[in-house]
Amino acid sequence: MPVNRNALIRYTTIDKCLRNQYRKWTLDDLMDACSDALYEFEGIDKGVSKRTIQLDIQNMRSEKLGYNAPIVVTDKKFYTYDDPEYSITQLPLSDQDLNKLNDAVEILKQFQGFSHFSEMSGLIQKLENKIYTEQSKERSIIHIDTNENLKGLEHLNLLYQAIQSRKVLKIEYQSFKARNRNSLYFYPYLLKEFNNRWFLIGRQKLKKNKFMTLALDRIHSIEYQEEMDFLDDPDFDPDNYYKHAIGVTVNEGLSPRTITIKLDRTHAPYVITKPIHASQKMIDKGQYGITIELKVIPNYELERVLLGFGPGLEVVSPPSLRKRFGELIKKSSDAYNKE
Repeated sequence: MPVNRNALIRYTTIDKCLRNQYRKWTLDDLMDACSDALYEFEGIDKGVSKRTIQLDIQNMRSEKLGYNAPIVVTDKKFYTYDDPEYSITQLPLSDQDLNKLNDAVEILKQFQGFSHFSEMSGLIQKLENKIYTEQSKERSIIHIDTNENLKGLEHLNLLYQAIQSRKVLKIEYQSFKARNRNSLYFYPYLLKEFNNRWFLIGRQKLKKNKFMTLALDRIHSIEYQEEMDFLDDPDFDPDNYYKHAIGVTVNEGLSPRTITIKLDRTHAPYVITKPIHASQKMIDKGQYGITIELKVIPNYELERVLLGFGPGLEVVSPPSLRKRFGELIKKSSDAYNKE
């Protein structure tokens, strides 16, 4: 039974409501919650009918979607799960699904020796962990950091398909600095994840010569523009584009700069085993710490990463970046020294 995106939003919203055992949910409450979710994620403001919610509950209860949700009605008006531990997001994999995953893992393992597939080792371990957990019923061996409340993930599949099929998009977007939403006609080229957030990289129709990065959690709606021609960029290479950058912000027109950093002996082992950037070079190692060089384009993400080391890191050069960090640290110090 095919399920469209709006229906999935309603199912997951109903699921979240019924998992909340600390309040009682009437049919009207579920209607309001689903209407709010559809407006938030899809920009649909016409609301949801009572009949639609009733059919959703009926589908969730049935085997059509594989949910078999234990939805019951108490006092003839309140909806809840008979099993407080139930959730449609925690359904076990079927034997057929597990067999398919096993086959997929075996295929992926064949490519682990090739340099192009070196980054797949983590994915393979995640899949093996899922299969092991489902089959053995033991506790998980790997714990993956997730954020279920992260907005924008519902756009991932649509954007992936748009990039693959080269579709022009009309995107309703509101940055953190903007008071209102803007409509953008956008040529999508790449999806990128950084620090547990997803971003879309491409070009705006009115600014064809400049790349633009959109955070998925700031996208309100997306529409395909079938009648518009897609402007491709065959020279766009993500590896080269991000070669001298940390994160997703690339300040075009700026050349990479050599940044010299000192780290104390507490933080040094972490940076040696997990370099801040691929360009990292150690230029001095002593009793009290290390000195390294990075060749990167300064951006917001670089600042956040370096500031995360706190007093264990000192920016030596260039002078402009050293001054910038001194100002940031002084502001932080002033905030703590207030009466």
